[in-house]
Amino acid sequence: MSKKIKLILSIFIFLNFLNLATAKENFFKEAKSKFDQKKLKDSKFLFQRNIVFNPKDAKSYLYLAKIYNFEENKSEEEKNLNTALLLEPANEEAMHMLINIELKKSNYSKVKELMESFSIICSNLCEKIITINETLKNIEPKNES
Repeated sequence: MSKKIKLILSIFIFLNFLNLATAKENFFKEAKSKFDQKKLKDSKFLFQRNIVFNPKDAKSYLYLAKIYNFEENKSEEEKNLNTALLLEPANEEAMHMLINIELKKSNYSKVKELMESFSIICSNLCEKIITINETLKNIEPKNES
């Protein structure tokens, strides 16, 4: 292969790589825009597509969880929250949403466990600790056997 063809191929590959990198960001931005417009079906598709190209994007999992919450699909909501927290353990919004799920299940031990982490990482949602503690007082600890 001549040097000229190799150079053209290299440039072509590089430009395709740049397009792919740009596409990752555009999927999230477009998905977030659709989410903000309450176009949840379109938004969900774009967040899922973003995850295909960027599987470690905790924000996409968080927004999918919000969509599943709206759709009342609790298992998918919880799965996406757990994934978001696995990728970004200090995601206070995801942790707060997961705490609320566990409160609804009356899962006392899990809420206490999550609250320990939440109280350490909270910066914007710290006022929620009071509400959570009040709710905790109203549920009985589950038998841990």
